[in-house]
Amino acid sequence: MDGGASDVAQGEKAVTLEALREKMAEFARERDWDQFHSPRNLLLALVGEVGELSEIFQWKGEVPKGLPGWDEGEKVHLGEELADVLLYLVRLSDMCGIDLGQAALRKMGLNAIKYPVHQCKGSSNKHTHYGSTSAEEPSNGAL
Repeated sequence: MDGGASDVAQGEKAVTLEALREKMAEFARERDWDQFHSPRNLLLALVGEVGELSEIFQWKGEVPKGLPGWDEGEKVHLGEELADVLLYLVRLSDMCGIDLGQAALRKMGLNAIKYPVHQCKGSSNKHTHYGSTSAEEPSNGAL
């Protein structure tokens, strides 16, 4: 999903999820793509993009923060694949009527309950290890 190179040069410092949602909706509407953007189709496209993102890391072993040793081209490619994942996720949430920002904040609140700082700081154990009760959210991972 390419929003066009001209959009990048606008000099925006902070981009909101709402701005991305609006741009994606306009992008799809201009191309008459709403007919193809069912939740299922968007989810499958998202999964495909996550696969492309995974390929970047596939044979690199553990990659330290900041990506030392990566050249600029590799970093640009990574940014493009991360953007594809984000854009499909934003579009999927829009087509499902989910406010992604609010859902993320709610999830962070639930995670704070599942992973109390005083019990889990510095640990990668699953939330069930800590004996805290989950507020309506069964999970099998840290997020």
